[in-house]
Amino acid sequence: MKKVTELTAELALPLVEQAGCTLWDVEYVREAGTWYLRVFIDCPEGVSINQCEAVSRPLSDLLDEADPIEGSYVLEVGSAGADRALKKPAHFAQCMGQEVDVKLYRPRDGKKEFQGTLTGYEDGTVTITDPAGEALSFGKKETALVRLHIDF
Repeated sequence: MKKVTELTAELALPLVEQAGCTLWDVEYVREAGTWYLRVFIDCPEGVSINQCEAVSRPLSDLLDEADPIEGSYVLEVGSAGADRALKKPAHFAQCMGQEVDVKLYRPRDGKKEFQGTLTGYEDGTVTITDPAGEALSFGKKETALVRLHIDF
């Protein structure tokens, strides 16, 4: 049996493409006692509410038909966001050369958060060049989160 996220991605992909977008990620998480099935989409010119609706309504019907989840959940379709999380090799390839934030599970040299330019990704190891020009590599097991950096 396929995972909920895999099945949802398969069902969502044609709908996302029809809406003129790409499928960034799917997650199924429990927050504050409620299960959420989130579909993140992306579009070069930004994601509109109409595109989210064009995916959400028919996807909801397809999920009701396939019935992959026991119990209740909330379906959310939205933009991957400007500060999107990078999870898959394709995400890292697409964002190479961009500024990222890396968060670690445990401190390294007294810090758990690092910022720099994404310069490499191989077998789960993320490499960035920090503002001082130093190359830093973070293994998959020590990396909690990598996301695009946003300057405010």
